[in-house]
Amino acid sequence: MATVRIDQKPQQSDSAVWTLVVVSVATFMLMLDLTVVNVALPDIRNAFDSSFSALQWILDAYALGLAAVLLAAGSLADRIGRKKVFDAGLLIFVLASLACGLAQNDLTLIIARFVQGLGGAVLFAVGPALLGHEFRGKARGMAFGVFGAVAGLAIGFGPLIGGGLADSVGWRWIFLINVPLTIAALVIGFLKMRESRNEFTPPVDWPGMIAFSAGLFFLVLGFMRGQADGWTSVRIIGCFVAAVLLLAGFTFLQISRPSHAMFDLKLFRNDTFNGLFVVTALCALSVMPALFLLISYLQNQLGHAPFASGLRLLPLTLMLFVAAAVGGSLVAKLPPAVLVGGSQLFIAAGLAAVLLVDTGSGWTALIPAFILIGIGMGMFSPGRAAFSIAVTTPDKAGMASGVNETAQQAGLAIGIAAIGAFFQNRVGNSFTNAESARTALGDKVSEVSDAIAAGGGAHVPEPIRAAANTAFVSGLHQAMILASVIAAISGVVAFLTLRKEDLNEAALATPGIPPEADDVTRPLRLPGQVDSQVRTNR
Repeated sequence: MATVRIDQKPQQSDSAVWTLVVVSVATFMLMLDLTVVNVALPDIRNAFDSSFSALQWILDAYALGLAAVLLAAGSLADRIGRKKVFDAGLLIFVLASLACGLAQNDLTLIIARFVQGLGGAVLFAVGPALLGHEFRGKARGMAFGVFGAVAGLAIGFGPLIGGGLADSVGWRWIFLINVPLTIAALVIGFLKMRESRNEFTPPVDWPGMIAFSAGLFFLVLGFMRGQADGWTSVRIIGCFVAAVLLLAGFTFLQISRPSHAMFDLKLFRNDTFNGLFVVTALCALSVMPALFLLISYLQNQLGHAPFASGLRLLPLTLMLFVAAAVGGSLVAKLPPAVLVGGSQLFIAAGLAAVLLVDTGSGWTALIPAFILIGIGMGMFSPGRAAFSIAVTTPDKAGMASGVNETAQQAGLAIGIAAIGAFFQNRVGNSFTNAESARTALGDKVSEVSDAIAAGGGAHVPEPIRAAANTAFVSGLHQAMILASVIAAISGVVAFLTLRKEDLNEAALATPGIPPEADDVTRPLRLPGQVDSQVRTNR
């Protein structure tokens, strides 16, 4: 028989801090592995005599696995237990990281990277739901501020950490470093984290999970490989056709089997849910490809080593960390449109500030851009994570978080493909129109332009190096203008669609209401209800 007790003073769960630690460590590792591998590719190529295509797959396989199962992982966690699914993700991630570090050929590394991405997807989808279960009000803002700052630090410090490890103990340690950290997270999570799941658990929607994951797999694969394989090739068209058919089948399953559905279609009636989904996708589409291009500029055009490039990214990293901490404290105070929309305008301004760079600039010309981008990314991360689960009830937090993370990863994949292709086209157009390049290279001018876009401008012969540098900077400017416009559109979408009344007020404003223990999830207080704490003891 359950007894009910009303406490006058809210208390914060002792497990909350440990949950934040474990989720933060997991988030740092999985975001780090998005960027850390870039700096180790030359060493991997030398170790395995890998082709250019194999090196692309080493990068793509992780992002592909990360994108494919985010929604499925979040929905499954709501049903069978968030801690249980999160721990399974940690186990998959650590085993795959070990396999990456011990790989003896590039095929093994590619497969292990894909599996590592699957584990990372589980962590990324379920982590915000775990935090949302443990924290409320100002404490929730703080928790998501830390969450966003950790993710940003991993992105910013990726080249620095990867370069340091590759230079000192070898490229394998960029993967092996995950092993002790993940084991520690597993032990702490097992001992300190609490379980949470739906009180009324619907059956697991296996057909829906398979259809959606497979559909998203083919969609992301098509965008990732379109530039390399040809957008009109049979393989790429086949990927997009398969994606459309599978996602249409998934939609049919959700409509025809509502009692089993892994995704609540009613969420599409919430303007804030729809707006945040679009903003998250557009933000990833604009800023993440831009960061990859800026890192390429530092390393390949200015000639800085990976570790030195990471040091030069510190203005962005530090501003991101500070802005995420401040943004977390503002989650419950500012309207979501102001916090999220403002963050996108900072990013748009930062991307536009890259136009200050010219062919004779040093790295310091990027400092204004780094500061503005860091502020925008820092503001966005905690708000996005908090609002993505506040659009629904706690029992569906994993699903809502998975949907939002899916938007981010899909936007990332599409952005790298689309903006990368646009950048390559603009570099090629500028270089092939240069008279010195056409005279020196003749029929090989297009081939060399592709190498310049890929970062090989520093290695071209001296007579055409100036044309190569001009082409790279020109392409960088035009790509940043495109990314800035996308970020500005994202800000407009946020201002037009995000509304505080669409959010669960108690999730953001109630100071420190602790969630229920074990498998009982209490609905959050709606506006107008009495602000009291109910604890169920068994």
